[in-house]
Amino acid sequence: MSCVVCFIALAFFLDRYLRLPDLFYPPWQCLAAAPLLAVGSWFWAWSFLYFLKAHGTPVPFNPPPRLVTAGPYAYVRNPMLFGVFMLLQDFGIVCNSMALTGFFGPLFIIIMILELKWIEEPELEKRFGATYADYRRRVPMFIPRICPDRHP
Repeated sequence: MSCVVCFIALAFFLDRYLRLPDLFYPPWQCLAAAPLLAVGSWFWAWSFLYFLKAHGTPVPFNPPPRLVTAGPYAYVRNPMLFGVFMLLQDFGIVCNSMALTGFFGPLFIIIMILELKWIEEPELEKRFGATYADYRRRVPMFIPRICPDRHP
């Protein structure tokens, strides 16, 4: 979370320092951001509830004891991060931050994808073995599918 706050602070500093133009004129930024806010909030909250339902949290020291593949996890492997990415871009639009929307938001997304590929996914494969490997093959990492994965 502190990493996200640092990215936002750096973006706002860069906007002011470089005198970058606004993305939208009021109230258009709110209208442009509304769909991202709705989708991002929904995915974040829905996935958080499924972690709680599985008797765990998204915090690494208290993960669920079993692989969560139901609910939002049937559509995308990382629905909580998908929601955070949407909310970060949404925040950039609402605040009219060219640097956050165009540079720091995408940079954060790239860093998180690399962290997931190099650290989290290998750890999940160690913990859950073939079950996770099969799940990873069937369900996309970040772009939610339209129909849920119905594999048991």
